[in-house]
Amino acid sequence: MTQDWVDTGVFRLPMAAPEDVSSLRELLESGKIKAEEIVGIIAQTEGTGYARGYASLCMQLLLAEYLGITPQAVFDRIPMMMIGLCGGLMSPHYTVFTRSVVANAEPVGSPRLTVGAANTRVLAPEEYGTLTQVKLVAEAVREAIADAGIDSLDDVHCVEVKCPAMTPARLEDAAQRSQSVVSTNLGQASSMSKGASALGIAVALEEIALTELEDGVINRDRRLYTQRGSVSAGGEQSACRVLVMGNSTRSVSPYRVGHGVMADQLDTVGIYSALKAAGLEASGPLTPEQQQRITQVFVNCGADAVTSVRDRRHTIHSDFLSGYAGIVAKAVANAVVASVTGDPMLLASAGNEHQGAPGSNLVAAIVAVDD
Repeated sequence: MTQDWVDTGVFRLPMAAPEDVSSLRELLESGKIKAEEIVGIIAQTEGTGYARGYASLCMQLLLAEYLGITPQAVFDRIPMMMIGLCGGLMSPHYTVFTRSVVANAEPVGSPRLTVGAANTRVLAPEEYGTLTQVKLVAEAVREAIADAGIDSLDDVHCVEVKCPAMTPARLEDAAQRSQSVVSTNLGQASSMSKGASALGIAVALEEIALTELEDGVINRDRRLYTQRGSVSAGGEQSACRVLVMGNSTRSVSPYRVGHGVMADQLDTVGIYSALKAAGLEASGPLTPEQQQRITQVFVNCGADAVTSVRDRRHTIHSDFLSGYAGIVAKAVANAVVASVTGDPMLLASAGNEHQGAPGSNLVAAIVAVDD
């Protein structure tokens, strides 16, 4: 009996500026990446949301050339999760995931990396931050898991979601239709959208039960959270875009993914746990050879959810940079994780809305297989 296998590729590419997609163009021109095999892109861009949107547009224009479709069709087809605002030593870059079918390959004997993508329907502004959004995201996560060919929820190690942010135009749209939104404060409403999305991940992964939820718990009951999800919001999104990373015995990818939890911002044990889950055995400083096996690391940062670390007060919320608490949190996480991996070009996203216990960091690592 013959069987087709799935090969998942991971390409981490540097960015010289928000509009720099030259590395992807080179890989497309050389044939190392085929545009039709791209499943998703996650980027760490410098600058504001405008720069983030510009980076996305440049990628859409490039891929439109190779796919022969419109830039909007590229956007609809490929989840592009742009995480803006770099601080500290964070190095702008983007990670491209590809997936191809391999006929009659030799089985590799151990579960390997696989990815899957899905979208919710377009959400109305009055649905942001509600139980409706929770249910829609949970359904989309399940679809992405199935798309990845993952059989067990234990094999899901990272779920990335890009959800809609509230904008002035969306507030006006709801008002014209006499619909109430969760908040007329743009930041608060967008945060509620992130919280509902994170709870949707938790429901899909059976970390919490849907029966535990109602509209009133979103961004209020901190006992409810996912430990394998990361969410960011953007005004460019009108639906929730989902990208799932896990391992499958149907994959012949040269990579594995694992996850761990940093109990606080200084907890390197959680980093090593993620690496071990991905197949890299180490409990102390990594050798250069081990560091080279680390293909990418995704961190969701929660430093700005608490006011201290290890009983020491910090000033993320009170000093003159308090308005940039999320950037500071990302910079701290980036530096601590990079001190282990030896490379600051990793993805750090700030968000404590039901994404891990308050003050913790969620870590997912993709490692090249060595067996």
